[in-house]
Amino acid sequence: MSGIEVVRHAQARRVKLGFDPITGRVRLTLPKRASLKAAVAWAEGQGDWIATQRAQLAEAKPFVPGLELSVADEPLVLDWREGRARVPSCEGGRLVFEGLVETLPRRAEAWLRRRALDILSAETAEFAGLAGVTISGVRVADPRGRWGSCASSGMIRYSWRLVLAPGWVRRATVAHEVAHRVHMNHSPAFHALVAQILGEDPMPARAWLREHGAGLHRFGRSSGA
Repeated sequence: MSGIEVVRHAQARRVKLGFDPITGRVRLTLPKRASLKAAVAWAEGQGDWIATQRAQLAEAKPFVPGLELSVADEPLVLDWREGRARVPSCEGGRLVFEGLVETLPRRAEAWLRRRALDILSAETAEFAGLAGVTISGVRVADPRGRWGSCASSGMIRYSWRLVLAPGWVRRATVAHEVAHRVHMNHSPAFHALVAQILGEDPMPARAWLREHGAGLHRFGRSSGA
């Protein structure tokens, strides 16, 4: 089927059609011995559903000159000019890159990752002090299924894309992960601690991520991805 990825999965119990709100890909999952012909015929009958999902897909926002970003609540526009500077500069609301324009997407993401790590490290230290806990380290990555994670070792990892979210959303996520240094669960005591160290109800931030999180994953992606 054009535009649909077909996957057989040993643990699947039924034919399932899924849509990835991050990449826009459609996946048809089949049990190991299910009829491919019948599954494809069924999926072809779901065209209206697929069209609806694609229509709701957030716009792809590749890192190209002119892209508008909000980085830690600061509006920035990606820009490029001829030159040899290897380090981008912030000039009047513009994040300016020089060198080969083809390298801008990779360098823009690298810059955002560094900015995210700096901000998230500082906020993690702030909340760790309020909670009276220690943190062994902070890292950033690009996970698809979660915005942060806290290991029993004290290592906390975040999605670098949180730097593109509103500050109050980012800080609520940091408070959530720091609170896991006290409670490695989601008990009432855990949620009370999150609210205590954050200084406000964290639930609106969680709701914001549920509604808008997929859109954050569209930054840096082309219209075909």
